[in-house]
Amino acid sequence: MRYRAYDRRIFLQLLAAAGVSVAGAGQALAAPRRRQPLVMIDPGHGGIDPGCIGAGHVFEKTVTLAIAQELARQLESAGRCRVLLTRTDDVFVSLTDRVKRARTVNADLFLSIHADSLPEEQMRGASIFTLSEKASDKEAAAVAARENSADTVARRIAGIDLSRHPPEVSDILFDLARRETNNLSLHLAQDLVSELGRRVRLLDHTHRSAGFVVLKAPDIPSVLVESGCLSNPVEERLLQQTAYQKKLATGLRQSIHDYFERAAVI
Repeated sequence: MRYRAYDRRIFLQLLAAAGVSVAGAGQALAAPRRRQPLVMIDPGHGGIDPGCIGAGHVFEKTVTLAIAQELARQLESAGRCRVLLTRTDDVFVSLTDRVKRARTVNADLFLSIHADSLPEEQMRGASIFTLSEKASDKEAAAVAARENSADTVARRIAGIDLSRHPPEVSDILFDLARRETNNLSLHLAQDLVSELGRRVRLLDHTHRSAGFVVLKAPDIPSVLVESGCLSNPVEERLLQQTAYQKKLATGLRQSIHDYFERAAVI
């Protein structure tokens, strides 16, 4: 099905409004005006949380912020979508706050940028994660465990709080929104594998899934990108280089454009 980003927001609001009506609230909702899609870029870690520390003592939080800022620059320069970052400096932002910031501004896409550390030094390459409560493999589960905390995400769809309504209504609406969002996240992941694979080395089993907290917004398609392996000395050096960061950001930017073009947004 092809639709525009603002049409999807209307759909989610109408879906939630149906639940409100069933519950007896029945308030009319005004349709949002057409707008450029909004991308929330999430540079992983920050502040007191350095993330992975590479073989040469490079911090993940530094690499992720540099890549995120370059991606934001490229997207803003292209002028085809609006861009916000969950952090723009070396500050700590909790996992739930990252998701909350995206949902507060009604983001149409959430892209979390990280860098991995693997037990075998020779392993290298970028990889893509989408949400699944059951991890695709042991390595994916281990990555999610390192990134996550015991946070939860409030039950809201398109800004409407479902927790005030009967559990049976809330559960159905929440599940419908979650399924559609997960399907769109998978489409974005496919675009990312394709575009990044043309530009940088990819890890074997490139697209994996696990229960990352930052991917749990039920109404925002979300993907986590591991930009490379800091545990590999060669890739650690590459991830610090401006030219390589631009190459990564170019692949991410093109993937985002491809995703929105597929959805007939841009």
